[in-house]
Amino acid sequence: MRLAHLIIALLFIVPVIALAQSTHAPSLRERMGQAQFQAAGLGKLSPEELARLESWLAAHPQTETRMVSATGKPVFYAASARRQAFEAHVDGHFAGWTGRNLITLDNGQQWRQRGSDQPACNSSDNALAKVKPSLFDSWLMYVKGCNGSVHVERVK
Repeated sequence: MRLAHLIIALLFIVPVIALAQSTHAPSLRERMGQAQFQAAGLGKLSPEELARLESWLAAHPQTETRMVSATGKPVFYAASARRQAFEAHVDGHFAGWTGRNLITLDNGQQWRQRGSDQPACNSSDNALAKVKPSLFDSWLMYVKGCNGSVHVERVK
């Protein structure tokens, strides 16, 4: 009976270990290759400095626009992609909505206010922003300290 339990446990554990190993993100040195890594002067960094750089790069992924609409605007989400809500922080000072805000988030994304909505807001630095999908492929952004959300569109 114990052998059967061991075999069943192994059948579940082995795929989990394989999955964990397959999701390992390549290091900066692996992505660049040894020659480019050294040419960029990154070999001079201490292990701690390199770990901090790797951590920063993981937190700030680069977005590449691969599609444009018929009007020439970038398309950030394929029609088949599931749009999901997310949280980030406003990069810098947020003084409230004016009707034409351009908000840069700490993840590198930029969002422009679409409507003239101007909910009352408290001014703050690096405020938490919540962005969520809305109807008809639009987006809503709520910034902590505001009494409401506004429609936005992603521009970068």
